[in-house]
Amino acid sequence: MPKIKTHRGAAKRFSLTGTGKVKRSKAYTSHILTSKTRKRKRNLRKAAILDRSDEREIKKLIPYK
Repeated sequence: MPKIKTHRGAAKRFSLTGTGKVKRSKAYTSHILTSKTRKRKRNLRKAAILDRSDEREIKKLIPYK
């Protein structure tokens, strides 16, 4: 079998945890931050775990991570 190329866009956005779950960063943090509350912006900084329904597709894009 040939090697699978890593999808570079996905590799920059997702990483794997030690248990094999996919970690992602949250959206809505780039602009128009004045209308968002301090608490909301603080919570958006935290990483999130990708939903199980999307996990299989993303793991195909980042096979060696």
